[in-house]
Amino acid sequence: MANGRAAERGRLTARPLNAGTSVSEPGLRALRLDEARDGVVYLPDRAGSGPMPLIVMLHGAGGDAAGMVELLRGQADAEGIALLFPDSRAATWDVIRGDYGPDVDFIDKALAKLFAEQPIDPDRIALAGFSDGASYALSLGVMNGDLFSHILAFSPGFIVPLSTVGEPEIYISHGVEDQVLPIRSCSRRIVPRLEEAGYSVLYREFPDGHVVPPDIVREATDFFLGRMTGD
Repeated sequence: MANGRAAERGRLTARPLNAGTSVSEPGLRALRLDEARDGVVYLPDRAGSGPMPLIVMLHGAGGDAAGMVELLRGQADAEGIALLFPDSRAATWDVIRGDYGPDVDFIDKALAKLFAEQPIDPDRIALAGFSDGASYALSLGVMNGDLFSHILAFSPGFIVPLSTVGEPEIYISHGVEDQVLPIRSCSRRIVPRLEEAGYSVLYREFPDGHVVPPDIVREATDFFLGRMTGD
């Protein structure tokens, strides 16, 4: 797990273990790491015979883990993907309120627990998020590209990494009618910045507001599973 200094640098230290191929009973269960702000794990109805791909999904400001489950549950069951939904320590993620630290440490603990209990494919781990969660996923993801193979950012507002490691593939979507995080000042600035830094980015704009349409979820999942490449 991340120690205090690693967490302050935005670095995650948990890594998948050789946990065999035995998957626990499918369904939703609490992380049981904190009484007030915790999170949930969802194991798919159809898990394969080997290690599962994993998506870590981060909620938006004022939200919580439970509110994000239905967004990905259908794709998880169809594709055999494990899901981890951590709660932020406060109303939103730490760097948005100040500096990296508490949320990095909690996510690391949640990952360590999941890796110890379930067989996770080390080559197929995505960090995803919506709104503030998307901004945090982009920021934390590029700082931990040695852990995350992909970043899936739905309507992000910004990216503020302290450093970069690895070359995760990135999917970004944004509604052209978004009034919460306007596309012109958000994704249309973020995407060129990432591309100039050498990242492979698949970017989609869609005719709606601050939402994640089902077809965007399906496409992001296909991107994560290697069924398409950036264009």
